[in-house]
Amino acid sequence: MQAEDVANYLKGHPDFFETYAELLAEIYVPHPHGGRAIPLAERQVLSLREKSRALEAKLAELIQFGEENDAIGDKVHRLGLALLSAAALDAFLHALYDALREDFSVPHAALRLWRGAGARAEFAAASEALMRFAGELTHPYCGANANFEAVAWFGEAGGHVRSVAFMPLRDRDGTFGMLAIGSEDPERFYPEMGTLYLERIGEMVSAGLARLL
Repeated sequence: MQAEDVANYLKGHPDFFETYAELLAEIYVPHPHGGRAIPLAERQVLSLREKSRALEAKLAELIQFGEENDAIGDKVHRLGLALLSAAALDAFLHALYDALREDFSVPHAALRLWRGAGARAEFAAASEALMRFAGELTHPYCGANANFEAVAWFGEAGGHVRSVAFMPLRDRDGTFGMLAIGSEDPERFYPEMGTLYLERIGEMVSAGLARLL
């Protein structure tokens, strides 16, 4: 009889050790963390403990993610309330930039609008290529700064920005602007990151600006 035959037999007879329970105390196997041999029953207990620790670690990780998501959700909610309370464009943009900087710890934020007119920098001209880029975004762009035109919106600080996120601003009539945020941290915004909250922010900013413009 080969070892494989024994393994197949035990798999096919899961009640074997119920019938021969005394064997669990007589069969010895190597300790998983040492050279000594231990009873099979003790090895099973160790295996269950390791699985339990792994599950506890996974649960702790999920709880941490949940708490982080709750915190971000609260920040997005506060931003929404601030934008809703703004009765004029200047107040709206002040609330937006202040929330991104203070609540979300985003050091650089700027936007451009190709609808409406005014003396603010937000109404400065944007190239056709940039407007086309924003119009083609199906979700926020996140990644390294590849000398994007929009990084110049950050002024002198643009030279230090290493990662960016771009959110198109849209209403039912189409794309009318883009919100850009940036960080000196090259890992702050990266292609594989989730964009759900960025999408929500883009939608809220779009709705508020469409109302004011």
